[in-house]
Amino acid sequence: MFIVLSSANAEYRVYQYYVKSRYQKPDDQKGYLVTSTLDPVSYLAYHGGHESLKVDLLRSWSCKGHTGEGKPLCLSPLEKAMEEAPE
Repeated sequence: MFIVLSSANAEYRVYQYYVKSRYQKPDDQKGYLVTSTLDPVSYLAYHGGHESLKVDLLRSWSCKGHTGEGKPLCLSPLEKAMEEAPE
């Protein structure tokens, strides 16, 4: 009998978008930031397509680990640097 033990290192990509509705509703004129693991094409398709949303990709980064069990997404390199910067 031959047993192989291996350690798998999971990794995922995080995307940050600026999202704005294409509908001219008075209560929804401002855009907002979204952080997601959905790539740009999937995010737009999942949320209604080009007709309903304008989505601008701001940045993306890789993270180690996985997003299961309700774990929060990792911070961007910029956010990490700001946390570690001396005051």
